[in-house]
Formats: sequence, structure tokens, C-alpha cells
Amino acid sequence: MKLSDFQSKLSVLNDLLYFDENDYLREKTTDVAKLKKIIVDAKHLLSENKEHTYYLCGIIGNLYRICEEPQKAFDYLHECLDISLVEGDIKKEIVSLIRLGEALKYDSQPQKALTLFNRAYTKCCENQVELYADFALQHKGKCLMELGELEEAERCFTQSLKLRQQKANPSLIKSTKLALELVRNLNQT
Repeated sequence: MKLSDFQSKLSVLNDLLYFDENDYLREKTTDVAKLKKIIVDAKHLLSENKEHTYYLCGIIGNLYRICEEPQKAFDYLHECLDISLVEGDIKKEIVSLIRLGEALKYDSQPQKALTLFNRAYTKCCENQVELYADFALQHKGKCLMELGELEEAERCFTQSLKLRQQKANPSLIKSTKLALELVRNLNQT
């Protein structure tokens, strides 16, 4: 299988993934078997093609997390982080920290997750990488929301929303508004 063929298959993810409003907007799937098939395809491609290791490990790690197997995600996401550090690529490092933080959150390690979200945000600020600051804040907010730290979560979402409005990306704005609505509803109960 070629990488381009694999990437074409990834378009199905939009139909298989959703944010569960009954579980703090955790990313979930409607079809674990299809995600596992994509994981198998990605692993096969990875064994044949080392030049796209970062990309494929990121996909595999994220999909294992969504399949609620965060322990399996760790090796792949650590590999992404290692690659980013060797390459000295700050953008890849930030993305890797956020992805690894999410896997830690799904593995019931929220404090470690928060540490990584904070590191990612700090790296965004220190290196003027605005592209991912909203993601670091959004994921930090969701983690705080799960911990019941609702006021701080709301501050993260509000800050993330401002950044996303500057990007003018409707789907990102929508997801942050949904998070704000949820945290405000939780705050009222």
C-alpha cells in the first residue's frame, strides 16, 4: 500500500469519530473494528517505510487512544516525541506533547497530562508558535474539566476560543464553544 492510498482511507475518520458530550467531550469512535483495521494498515506501512515514521506513529498512537487502549498508544507517541527532539522541530514537539498528554488523560493520569499540556503551551509562547497554542489550552481545559476544576477549565476554553476566532476556523470555534457550554452547565450543577 502506498502512503497516498493510506491517506485516502483516513477520510473515513470523520464519519467514525465524535466527541462524547456525556464523557467530557472525549474523542470516541462508532466503529472500533474499522479503527483497528486502519491501525493494522498504518503498522504495515510503517514497517515498509521509515521516512514517514513520525506521521504514522502519530496516527497509530491517536487511534489506539481513541480505541481506549492508551497503554498501546504510549510507545508510538513517545517515538513521535523522540523524533521531534532529534530533529529539533518545535512544532512536532508541541504536537507530540499534546498527543501524549491526551493518552495520559485517557490512561487516568490527569496530573501528568496537565504537565505535558502546560509544557506544550509554554513552548508555544516561548517560540511564537501560535498555531498550536489553542490546542494546548483546549486539551488542558478538558483535562481540568474532568478533574472538576471548572473555573480554570473555563479560563482555558475562553482563551482558546479567542485564539480560534483569530484563526477563523469554524470547526475549531464550534468545538471550543461546545466545551464552554459544557463547563458552564457543569458549573451550575
